[in-house]
Amino acid sequence: MIAKLLIAWCLMAVCVVVHAVGIAVALRWIRNRQEPPPRFREWTGRFIWIAGWIILLHLLEIAAWAGVYAVGGALPEISAAVYFSAVTYTTTGYGDLLLPEAWRLVGGVEALTGILMCGWSTAFFFAVVSRMYEGRTTPSAGAATGEALGQSE
Repeated sequence: MIAKLLIAWCLMAVCVVVHAVGIAVALRWIRNRQEPPPRFREWTGRFIWIAGWIILLHLLEIAAWAGVYAVGGALPEISAAVYFSAVTYTTTGYGDLLLPEAWRLVGGVEALTGILMCGWSTAFFFAVVSRMYEGRTTPSAGAATGEALGQSE
């Protein structure tokens, strides 16, 4: 049991590293852009890029867990391991596939890790959206507060 928990801890650490590097790359990409784009279409394009990037990070993390399940013999084939990992990481938990008893705590740690990584992603996405809107709603952009809200005197 201790060996399996050590495996789970290492996989959690891999997820944190993947996420940290991925968020750093996204931050660098965002910083290399000019001020928030002035049009809805450009904002939407950035949001789509960021959302896609974050989902890719999660898929890489799910694949890491799945690879260990498959290599460790916890699940019979890679497709089952990927499916089980995705359902567990996202805490969907259909229950149609189960890990052997020796691996069940690993599945629990994966679910906890998925919750943490999804929370981190949500916080990052919210921060990006807030920052983009922050530049658009400040009165210093030359418009009075009422004008920025669509109210004219």
